[in-house]
Amino acid sequence: MAKAIHSMIRVRDEARSVAFYDEAFGLKVASRLDFPEFILVYLSNDESTFELELTINKDQKTDYDLGNGYGHFAVSVDNLDAEHIRFEAAGLAPRKLVEFAPAGELIGRFFFVTDPDGYQIEVLERSGRFQ
Repeated sequence: MAKAIHSMIRVRDEARSVAFYDEAFGLKVASRLDFPEFILVYLSNDESTFELELTINKDQKTDYDLGNGYGHFAVSVDNLDAEHIRFEAAGLAPRKLVEFAPAGELIGRFFFVTDPDGYQIEVLERSGRFQ
């Protein structure tokens, strides 16, 4: 059986991204590996052993092209309403709260926020399959 251990995104500004993920999700630097051409920064918190890997290519001078495919990173929280208020107060510009209820059955509640490099992060309320 495979165990998911991390997901990677490429970022331009290490300090800006580390600050965002700490402020937004309490993700702290678990380890940092500095190579001649790139840096790997692993972020985690006490909620999970899963890590977010930030890759910083030292020669990257322009923003990354995120393409036209839609992908995102997702986290779950106990109190979605409180987190939305906290994100607004911190100036993180969360999008509107959404209740996903096709056919009238509530599947999940969430909002999205965009990180400094344009990646979308889905913040889901812990319920049902979104623990």
